[in-house]
Amino acid sequence: MQQEAQQVVVIGGGVVGLTSAWWLLEAGYRVTLLERAKTVGSAASFRNGGQLSYRYVAPLADSGVPLKALQWMFQEDGPLRFKPEADPRQWRWLAQFLANCNAEDNRRTTAKLLELGELSRKSMAQLEIKLPLEEFAWRDAGKLVVYRTKKLFDAAVARPESSGNRQVLNAAETAAMEPALAALAPSLAGGIFNSGEAVADCHGFCLALEQRLRAHPRFQGFVHADAQVIFAEKGRITAVHTDTGWVGGDQFVLAAGIQSRTLAETCDITLPLYPLKGYSLTAPIRAEHTAPEISVTDFERKTLYARIGDKLRVAAMVDMVGEDTSIDQRRISGLTRLAQETMPTAADYGQAEHWAGLRPATPNSAPIIGATQYSNLWLNVGHGPLGFTFACGTANILADLMTGKGAPFALDCLAYRQ
Repeated sequence: MQQEAQQVVVIGGGVVGLTSAWWLLEAGYRVTLLERAKTVGSAASFRNGGQLSYRYVAPLADSGVPLKALQWMFQEDGPLRFKPEADPRQWRWLAQFLANCNAEDNRRTTAKLLELGELSRKSMAQLEIKLPLEEFAWRDAGKLVVYRTKKLFDAAVARPESSGNRQVLNAAETAAMEPALAALAPSLAGGIFNSGEAVADCHGFCLALEQRLRAHPRFQGFVHADAQVIFAEKGRITAVHTDTGWVGGDQFVLAAGIQSRTLAETCDITLPLYPLKGYSLTAPIRAEHTAPEISVTDFERKTLYARIGDKLRVAAMVDMVGEDTSIDQRRISGLTRLAQETMPTAADYGQAEHWAGLRPATPNSAPIIGATQYSNLWLNVGHGPLGFTFACGTANILADLMTGKGAPFALDCLAYRQ
């Protein structure tokens, strides 16, 4: 194969960059991975929601969302906070997001993300042959989405794209399926359960995959340095300049989370990415607790609950505050209150570890995969809150595109547009 002699530099050591490196190694390339942190998976991949939701992929942009967003911003513990910036990238992203807030665009994007989700599920199953599941606490837990209002529940039941592999449950059936919801049962309109969805520790997955990369005969190693400039000349990328020097290669893959936005600008590529800051709690589960066995999403509160090993992960919030990674204790307090009200006996919330991370989102919630105007620069960016879910699928597509096989389905909104 031609690619056997080619050296690929993958920029980014989160779950997307690591899976990209693996699939490219398996396709015959030699790969170097460039990551600024000393530990892989230490940014957006570190303590995300932990859900692998292949069939629950609803884009954030939809009809009615702008009005809901205004209401959320005035709620003390609401799922959204917005801080205006002088950065034109924020306003450009918001304008594009609003343009996608209609039922037709939402329907088309959802259909494409469902295709990507199914490919990701199959791709993860392939990788699980090489990665023992116990190394990253993977469980086939299923996913239960619970609804507090009848109107929203009825609308979810009526959606045709969610009808394939689900069970529709009333409030009593929902609580019976997942006893951890007993306290919430009187407030529920119902729930929708999908089998085949999983939970796992994304950071544990990254560490396990790192070991397999290091053992791969074509892997050229990690370069732990801060990428600063992607240098282009005569329609090609020649090298990446870092704080410790230059890194050269034949092909380059940009998969650096929200940092991809700034790096792309150094070679005149504008990526429609914005950091949606999310928070999580990771609370220990002790013998006296009733933790959920099923992965749960509280639809109205936009909150995820996932049992990962002997800990409960609770994740929520969208803060549009730029590239601020600090932990807002008011948001942590609000998330803790919500978890205690929803699942009061599920874990020891007083001993929870707190985290905040920047999820690199596109205006339509679809990641961007594939070629750019440069013949040897490729993108795998913009996964938003579904990086763990989509990482294996987008890495699979990327390798197919780079080796000339073509994508397994029409990319449409997943392709880069100049």
